[in-house]
Amino acid sequence: MIFAEVSSSFDRIRESSFVKNVAVVAGGTAGAQALTMVFAPFITRLYGPEAYGLLGVFMALITILVPVGALTYPIAIVLPKEGDDAHRLGQLSVIIALVISVIIGIVMIVVDDLILALVGGGEAIRDYLFLVPVAVFFGAVQQVYEKWVIRKKQFKLTARANILQTLLMNSVTLGMGFYKPIAGILIVMATLKSMVYSTLLGFGIRGAEDAEHDSMFSIDFPRLKILARQYYDFPLYRAPQVFINSISQSLPVLMLASFFGPSAAGFYSLGKAVLGLPTQLIGQSIADVFYPRIVDAKSNSQNLSQLLLRATKAMGVIGLIPFGVVIIGGPWLFGFVFGDVWITAGKYAQWLSLMSYFYFVSRPCVVAIPVIQMQGILLVFEIFSIALRALGFIVGYYCFSDDLFAVVGFSVAGAVIYVLLMMMVYFKSLKFHCKP
Repeated sequence: MIFAEVSSSFDRIRESSFVKNVAVVAGGTAGAQALTMVFAPFITRLYGPEAYGLLGVFMALITILVPVGALTYPIAIVLPKEGDDAHRLGQLSVIIALVISVIIGIVMIVVDDLILALVGGGEAIRDYLFLVPVAVFFGAVQQVYEKWVIRKKQFKLTARANILQTLLMNSVTLGMGFYKPIAGILIVMATLKSMVYSTLLGFGIRGAEDAEHDSMFSIDFPRLKILARQYYDFPLYRAPQVFINSISQSLPVLMLASFFGPSAAGFYSLGKAVLGLPTQLIGQSIADVFYPRIVDAKSNSQNLSQLLLRATKAMGVIGLIPFGVVIIGGPWLFGFVFGDVWITAGKYAQWLSLMSYFYFVSRPCVVAIPVIQMQGILLVFEIFSIALRALGFIVGYYCFSDDLFAVVGFSVAGAVIYVLLMMMVYFKSLKFHCKP
């Protein structure tokens, strides 16, 4: 009898559309990450910590600007009941992204000296500032396509595009590295990444739904104004929150580059990138599928708190394995896989694993934020969190004058922040429990 119940439970899980969709997205991400790991030992041995440090400074700028490139309107694409409104939100997002990218380009030209003084990296990064607005625009376009794919549950498109983009970009990066392994190659490829990925998704969407996609080119400006007002909480609350969060995420790279030089920023960048693999492979895959699931649950007056609790517990168990391995053997693993010059990155990663674990676990709660209308509260929370992260880094730096202790302070502060965030979202979700 017990065997029959276990078998029945397994069958239900196997037939679950949620599990199938997660498997599709995770499968594509796994393929892309496998390709990345195949290329990584060769690429890291060609380019070195300083090149990765300059890439890290450039990506820190992009990380700060891309999420607000379209004022977070792409996140709202999943929410409307009418498909036409979702299309219009996509149009609105692209138009806003184009305007903001032009403004960013002008700012980069006018105050480039001030920007260089703030971000670190010295004159070496100046020649690549013109790529920032390009990366911001295509990053916003990528968000639009990603959210449309999530809305339509066309997760196979994401999987295919992810694998093709990863294979192409890593192949070119490796090939160019044999010819001239400079930071500029890494920066240019990072800029092109969103453009290639968006193009692949765009062709996939057009092939799947020609007639519906064509309506994207018919712009109804009065309707765009109505939708902009209807979803005002995204630019008013979510965009500043995401902007502040992005600054807090980029702070270590910028501060390490300023205080300790590009190599320290390179160690951090590689360590953070490796620790991001579980989130990209599993965490983001679950989040992409969980977002429309919790939207449907709210529409049907289901128990949101229980849904969140189950997803968060599952993430907590899953995350113990990858992050635990790095905590135990980070320096040895990094030296073995990427070369002895990257052992310091492994030491960084040991401590960053603490923050990365709780970031991984918090993914279901984060995607639930717009659904349970926590945009305003989250903005206030982010202001507090960036102060706490910066304080952790500064205490580590000034008390010990050591780059590793600065990373430790930042990581511990980040872990505390994600625990508090999960608690806030869970207690807020209790108010949406309408019926069992």
